[in-house]
Amino acid sequence: MKYVRFRDPAGAVRRGEFESGRVHFANESYALSDDEIDVLPPCEPSKIVCIGRNYAAHADEMDSDVPDRPLLFLKPPNALAAHGDTVTAPAGKERIDYEAELGVVVGEQCRHVPEADAMDVVDGFTCVNDISNRDDQGQEQNWIRGKAFDGAAPIGPVLATPDEVPDDAAVRSRVDGETKQDGSLDRLIFSIPELIAEITSYLTLEPGDVIATGTPEGVGPLEDGAAVEIEVEGVGTLEHSIRLP
Repeated sequence: MKYVRFRDPAGAVRRGEFESGRVHFANESYALSDDEIDVLPPCEPSKIVCIGRNYAAHADEMDSDVPDRPLLFLKPPNALAAHGDTVTAPAGKERIDYEAELGVVVGEQCRHVPEADAMDVVDGFTCVNDISNRDDQGQEQNWIRGKAFDGAAPIGPVLATPDEVPDDAAVRSRVDGETKQDGSLDRLIFSIPELIAEITSYLTLEPGDVIATGTPEGVGPLEDGAAVEIEVEGVGTLEHSIRLP
């Protein structure tokens, strides 16, 4: 099953089923591109827990070592952007990168979750673009300027239940129609259960929180006005554009 969170023509926030390219709620049906509705991020996270260098080839292209435990950093709620949004990057930066990722949406409050039980706390999967300001990321340790600016985490357009997404699902990005990344979930260094167990050994995850599981190789810079697509097999395709002041 797939779901879309949206604002209907009356201004009410709804959660509709997504089937055959349309969002269904009650007796109404809308296309994602329908001007009558606003597609919203599929959840309202208190935080986005991101995983750095979780694909060996990406670590290599960044001239970095593969970590011996998951490399964690946070994006706050202000970083959220939705399907169809235009993300305005911080002004005056030379390199703003795309990073396609699978997002794991948490379904319940949880702490100290064993790997064997980790999938029990998962509500579903979505697409994430971990947009990165490389100018500042390279100059700071906590990556606030580099990773947590407004709109730095487009998410969506749907939440897909885990049965919709194969274990070796493709994770891709396209910029202006050209494929830039083409990875697979079976190349993750740390699996989803391992990530949930590690994260919840340190902090409580809340319903709607998102774990961005890492990006495959092929990251690169965006130009002003670029159209970005983030695709996860079994989930769908997140689309947004970028504005570089």
